Amino acid sequence: MKSVLMKGNEALAEGAVRAGCRFYAGYPITPQSEILEYMAWRQDEVNGTFIQGESEIASACMVFGAVASGARAMTSSSSVGFTLKQEAISYILGADLPAVFVTVVRFGNGGSTITVGQDAYWQSVKGGAHGDYRLIVLAPNSVQESADMAYISFALAEKYRQPVIIQSDAAIGQMVEGCVLPDMTEHDINKYEWSAKGSSIDKKYKNIRDTLNFDMPKYVTDQTDKARRIMVEEQQWENYSVSDAEVIFVAYGISSRIARETVNLCRNNHIKAGLIRPKTLWPFPRKAFQNLRNDVKAFITIEMNIMGQMREDVLHAVRYQSPVYTYASNVEIPDSNTAAQMADDVLNGKIREEEVY
Repeated sequence: MKSVLMKGNEALAEGAVRAGCRFYAGYPITPQSEILEYMAWRQDEVNGTFIQGESEIASACMVFGAVASGARAMTSSSSVGFTLKQEAISYILGADLPAVFVTVVRFGNGGSTITVGQDAYWQSVKGGAHGDYRLIVLAPNSVQESADMAYISFALAEKYRQPVIIQSDAAIGQMVEGCVLPDMTEHDINKYEWSAKGSSIDKKYKNIRDTLNFDMPKYVTDQTDKARRIMVEEQQWENYSVSDAEVIFVAYGISSRIARETVNLCRNNHIKAGLIRPKTLWPFPRKAFQNLRNDVKAFITIEMNIMGQMREDVLHAVRYQSPVYTYASNVEIPDSNTAAQMADDVLNGKIREEEVY
């Protein structure tokens, strides 16, 4: 198939369109505005609906209405705006509905900067809205994966009847690479019985689902069973040079590309390094850590944040049997030479393992 040159944000939007997304509502914010701009003309081409809402809150609630009607719908934002969409996520969860939420992360609290960042890991993975829930969180590290993950996200959301988050970052969203786009598909808005499309006069009224209308013991069982099923079936990751590794980096998104380069640097300097790249931030790919050599001396997460937000999940995955360190590059894209030096220092006992925050 023919490869086309695209920006990450645009490839993500096109992947969604090709998956049958025919409703998009959003609001402009750097560094994800290209998704909104792309959808503004692309939805018109496929007879879909594009709405620039008056706010992030409004656009997320519009998606709630669209998915309740059976449409494949998506909204996108960046860290600040994604925070405002959390209420809609919780209501969509309460109604047992599928939707796709995209966040192209930028760094910082409050208004935040407009630079690349990965400090929204806790928000996406640990839950930014109220209630008991876990959402599938997909983390692309290329333009190709931006398209591919958008394409599969709708089917995953419908499989489990809950939102799916795609967590990209400013570097992946803004970079331009070749990608092969998936085939165009159409989604039948009347496909599912649960959609709010009304009832004929000779049938019972539909009971629109909401947390208040659930049978509580069954609701509890349904939610926990769903989470366990997702944990078993949906873990995704990529291994690189882990078979004989003594030190293993763990990284996602833009940091994983630096980590792969770091592994090569380490190998050139006779340090046996490897990489585990989570493609799903939740469920975290614990299976990737189960069949490693017993003599792995350390794990190092590479993250663009301050506190090493993913480190705790790596500690759980290795069941605290190996030390886990973090190279947190803050607002700067990680440096492969710095990461390689850290691996050498860890193996030589020059760095102390710190408590998680």
